[in-house]
Amino acid sequence: MAQQPDQELGQVLVVIPTYNERDNIGKIVKRLHTAVPEVHVLVVDDGSPDGTGQLADEMAAADDRIHVMHRTEKAGLGAAYVAGFQWALDRGYGVICEMDADGSHAPEQLHRLLDALPQADLVIGSRWVPGGEVVNWPAQRKVLSLGGSLYSRLALGANVRDMTGGYRAFRADTLRKLNLASVASAGYCFQIDLLWRTIELGFRVREVPITFQEREFGESKMSGNIVREALVRVTKWGLRRRGTQLKELFGGKKK
Repeated sequence: MAQQPDQELGQVLVVIPTYNERDNIGKIVKRLHTAVPEVHVLVVDDGSPDGTGQLADEMAAADDRIHVMHRTEKAGLGAAYVAGFQWALDRGYGVICEMDADGSHAPEQLHRLLDALPQADLVIGSRWVPGGEVVNWPAQRKVLSLGGSLYSRLALGANVRDMTGGYRAFRADTLRKLNLASVASAGYCFQIDLLWRTIELGFRVREVPITFQEREFGESKMSGNIVREALVRVTKWGLRRRGTQLKELFGGKKK
């Protein structure tokens, strides 16, 4: 049985961005509350034309642990999460989690992230550490994910196996210091962006194994533009990091 969240960390909020996830959102929230009954949920809907937002409103009306944020345009995963994070910080939540709406992140494994958070500032549910796995993924997706994480690790010098993993638990105090207002990454590069900011500030990052399962209903939001955005941004961050290292190296020698 899953343990309840550490009370010293404060109330847990799970932020779930949605766009055309009517077939999934009810199921995923029900599973989440079966697994960890005390957590609250914020559905951040980007104006889904399939009625996801309306269904979320009905769920919220029936359960005070569920909240809904309606956004008028589809502005990307990063913008949805930033809006949800700020909503949570404004209302005093102590732990803020990321979770996909499509069932790829098992709510039954959220306790793994929460159990590790007392010894960390950010916990990532990782597909690529021992015990982690992916289910029903085509080989191309697996190669793309592994390659993206490897490239990001090498470019940024980060000791994290799953750089793009989107199943995460943050301490609220960590998010407050990441300058969320300056986050411009729109797609899945957002995950690397926030992770890199966390690492640069010296926060503790832990990975715990999860099982990632490809969605059963609806369409994936992954696209070529999202991959290109991540490649360009990570390369720029990596070059900036190398430039800073060189300045420190030669500056130190001059002294």
